[in-house]
Amino acid sequence: MGLFGSTSGKEIDEFARSLVGDIAKYYPPSPDAGSQRKVSQRKVASVLEGALTKAVDFKRQRKLGIYKTARLGNTVRWELKELGYGEQFIEALVKDLVIRLSVK
Repeated sequence: MGLFGSTSGKEIDEFARSLVGDIAKYYPPSPDAGSQRKVSQRKVASVLEGALTKAVDFKRQRKLGIYKTARLGNTVRWELKELGYGEQFIEALVKDLVIRLSVK
C-alpha cells in the first residue's frame, strides 16, 4: 500500500464527485424557491452516513495510501464548495470523512 496506493488520481476524483452527487441529490445546498421541500434531520444523517460508509469501503477496496486519502478529502471539499454548501457543513463533513478514512 505505501504512501501513494495503487489507484489513479482520476479515479479518486470521479469517486469523490459521485459521492458529492449522491449527497446533493438528497440534501441540496439551497433548494430553489419553487421546490421548498423540507428534509428531515434523520434523512440527512442517513444520507451522510451512507456516503461516509461508501467512502470507507472505497478506501478499503482500493487500498488508498496517505496522499490518495488526502486527495479524496480535498476533492470532496472543493466539490461541495462548488455546489454552494455552507462552510460549516463542509468542514464538519470533511473532518468526519478524514477521521473515518484514517482509522484502520
